Amino acid sequence: MVDNVTGLSRNGVRDWLIQRVTALVMAVYTFILVGYVVSADHLSYEFWHGLFHSTTIRVFSFLVVLSIVFHAWIGLWTVLTDYIKNTALRLFLELITVLALLALLAWGVVILWS
Repeated sequence: MVDNVTGLSRNGVRDWLIQRVTALVMAVYTFILVGYVVSADHLSYEFWHGLFHSTTIRVFSFLVVLSIVFHAWIGLWTVLTDYIKNTALRLFLELITVLALLALLAWGVVILWS
């Protein structure tokens, strides 16, 4: 049995489930935003400001940013472990991925809550 400590949950079934749940969260968010835009009379700065000034949308948007981070990590980790056999190179690429995802998370927090 292969024991890899860099996986998100160290369990393939849990990683698969996390991927599906995060994809569902992102899909629901997309449908809600598209529905909101389609039902709007006109799009303006006030429209977008009002939408994203709502605490509910901010929390849901933060949940989507977290979903993107987890979804991307599991997907990229899987691709890197499947196709990059050189351990040093794979760990370097995983480190770059983690740093990029943490930067995305921090940027999302700054955008949503500042």
